[in-house]
Amino acid sequence: MLFNSYIFVFIFFPICLVGYYGFLKSGKPEAARVFLTAMSLWFYGYFNLSYLLIMICSIAGNYLFHRLLSRGKLRDGARGEREKSLPLSGGAVMVLAVALNLGVLFYFKYFDFFLDTMNAAFGTDFVLRGILLPLGISFFTFQQISFIVDTYRGEVADCSLSEYALFVSFFPQLIAGPIVNHGEMLPQFRAFGKKRTDWERIAAGLALFVLGLFKKVFLADTFGAGVDYGYENLALLGRADAGLVILFYALQLYFDFSGYCDMAVGIGRMLGIEIPVNFNSPYKATNIVDFWKRWHITLNRFFTKYVYIPLGGNRKGAGRMYLNLLLVFFLSGLWHGAGFHFIVWGMLHGVLYVATRFWQRHMRLGNDSKIMTVMSQIATFLYVSVAWVYFRAENIAQANTLLRTACRGEVKKISMDLAECLQPDEFWYVIKVLHLDNLSFSRYILMFLILAAGLYFSMVGKNAQERVARLKYGPASAVALVVLAVWCILGFSGVSTFLYFNF
Repeated sequence: MLFNSYIFVFIFFPICLVGYYGFLKSGKPEAARVFLTAMSLWFYGYFNLSYLLIMICSIAGNYLFHRLLSRGKLRDGARGEREKSLPLSGGAVMVLAVALNLGVLFYFKYFDFFLDTMNAAFGTDFVLRGILLPLGISFFTFQQISFIVDTYRGEVADCSLSEYALFVSFFPQLIAGPIVNHGEMLPQFRAFGKKRTDWERIAAGLALFVLGLFKKVFLADTFGAGVDYGYENLALLGRADAGLVILFYALQLYFDFSGYCDMAVGIGRMLGIEIPVNFNSPYKATNIVDFWKRWHITLNRFFTKYVYIPLGGNRKGAGRMYLNLLLVFFLSGLWHGAGFHFIVWGMLHGVLYVATRFWQRHMRLGNDSKIMTVMSQIATFLYVSVAWVYFRAENIAQANTLLRTACRGEVKKISMDLAECLQPDEFWYVIKVLHLDNLSFSRYILMFLILAAGLYFSMVGKNAQERVARLKYGPASAVALVVLAVWCILGFSGVSTFLYFNF
């Protein structure tokens, strides 16, 4: 089920709100937890019932491991006494649980990629299985791995099955994150019914949801139309066309992912639950280190805590630190997708990240001028945009073709077909009202206006969180949000799924 769908807006979420607050008002917090879990399973199962079975089995299996580890008698050494009746130590149980989680993820996400690589490298003829990737499996697998490891470390107090099931399946962050941890969510679930309904918080959640919806429906999908045209017609693109396609995808991914994150946080707030911020204006970053403090914040947090620090972090010398960082970005690329082009994308970020850390460690940094700050921001954005080509392409060869065209392609007029991809009907109507549609360059007017708006909102303007924090609630803001919401809903018929659903 998509946030940007009629069934979610008019059926699912109203039922969710009424049932949830109904149970809380009746003094039944446990029933409210179970109800939210049931709604979350409906939300996930709506895509494919087989996906739901996989997730339920995953929840049941990981909860069993949690119960084993949380007894306190399986943890080794100073962590507690071993339970003699069980042959495995706490460390072995933890490793087994993590291995099983990674094994399931490998089968669904990487098994065909592995077979295809074997065929290409050794001339074998293994038949690919054509395995469908369950939505959100990368997210809820990492979330459960973190829970298991933290349980082994003694950081998680015992929790009930209803709390754990809701922790894993909570629908706003289930499909595309953020990757939440127990310390952020379980205390909130246990506080159900102990706080009064905060109407201002609900209003802020609704405002965030509407702004996120606008990003998805009218910005991400508009840029996406141009991106799809470009990748489907690489041979027809000129140098300027290729450059625009690269920019369009950078903005499509930005507004698609940030729109999802805003909607997730907004839904959580309307339910009285605060979901951690996962996206903080990354195109305002002035270097790649700053970028990764702003983009997919919780994924970066996961790799730092469960990969980078256990490998030694920066405690074993600079050389080891740089190697650890490169490994993290290699894994980050592989996590995003089963393909060598994703690994290339990850390593492009990793190499620049290491170079930036080296520069920061060995060069004395003065106070940068405003001009230097702006130039650094633009350079970071352009580098990230070029790296995104490998993220979007179907393979390395396709990515190289687009980049080669952008650098050495034919110099010609921007394709009218590409420009027409960025012509939403409601905006084109304005062009007609202003009698600009008869001009030979009328199609380019709207394309460049939308491009300029996308660059401004992503690189200069306040983000949705900042706007909502400063929003003054009253009749004017209410009318504006209603108009924007209706406008978005009217555009639902042409929207697509979120890009991060693929990962």
